[in-house]
Amino acid sequence: MAPSNKADRKTVLDAAAWMFNVVTSVGIIIVNKALMATYGFSFATTLTGLHFATTTLMTAVLRWLGYIQSSHLPLPELLKFVLFANFSIVGMNVSLMWNSVGFYQIAKLSMIPVSCFLEVVMDKIQYSRDTKLSIAVVLLGVGVCTVTDVSVNTRGFIAAFIAVWSTSLQQYYVHHLQRRYNLSSFNLLGHTAPAQAGTLLLFGPFLDYWLTDKRVDAYSYNLVSVMFIILSCTIAVGTNLSQFICIGRFTAVSFQVLGHMKTIFVLIMGFFFFGKEGLNLHVVLGMIIAVAGMIWYGNASSKPGGKEHRSLSLPTSRQ
Repeated sequence: MAPSNKADRKTVLDAAAWMFNVVTSVGIIIVNKALMATYGFSFATTLTGLHFATTTLMTAVLRWLGYIQSSHLPLPELLKFVLFANFSIVGMNVSLMWNSVGFYQIAKLSMIPVSCFLEVVMDKIQYSRDTKLSIAVVLLGVGVCTVTDVSVNTRGFIAAFIAVWSTSLQQYYVHHLQRRYNLSSFNLLGHTAPAQAGTLLLFGPFLDYWLTDKRVDAYSYNLVSVMFIILSCTIAVGTNLSQFICIGRFTAVSFQVLGHMKTIFVLIMGFFFFGKEGLNLHVVLGMIIAVAGMIWYGNASSKPGGKEHRSLSLPTSRQ
């Protein structure tokens, strides 16, 4: 009974981690959309810096209460992670500004094959035929849902290239650092969040001024906009933590593949809250294909041989 109970407990915790990530990610998208579209707070990089500052405060309080134990992360590893993470944030913002929405979505989808490439090269992971096909089905379904107009230019392509590779590397290193240095999600956030907060709050206002031609200190703050900023920062703590939990429990590829369920939820909620003019046959068909691909991926990757290390030195039995 013990192994069965342990497996059931893991399944419950895995499902809870995914639900936590989906709820917080969809919630922060809705809040940020209202903050930027309705109240004109278009300083995305600075806002992300505030997110990590709030996360830093949370980890400091938890460490003071004794819920986070002391741990060690070498400085070169920390600098490498912060470099990838900040390039990811800046690259995605610049890519969205310089590219069409269609090409921006294609760039986001390309993170899955890039993450697969990193796992194959770095961790010697081998995927089964069914796992590869299921990933292709997810890409097809999400692409049908989200990709509309596609136009590309040189600077937009360079920004998208930097965004895709830096995001994929950042997510790979979340999993890699937790395993290599035996860090919990809270421990890793405690190391990385202060560095990200400091760098983004230092350079974010200048980058936002370059992107929007507006100064964050000249924004007309009021009670409602400040409340939305506080709400966004509060939800971001859960988003950051749940991302580290999910990638730590699974892998960057699984996080990317199953994470597109958030895209489906955002589309559905957009239809409910902002009208049904975008709800048409090909979008519904894309949703069905994507969800079917995610179910197939979950089943295929969990089977023996679905996704395994090629190294013979690693144990294959955990009896």
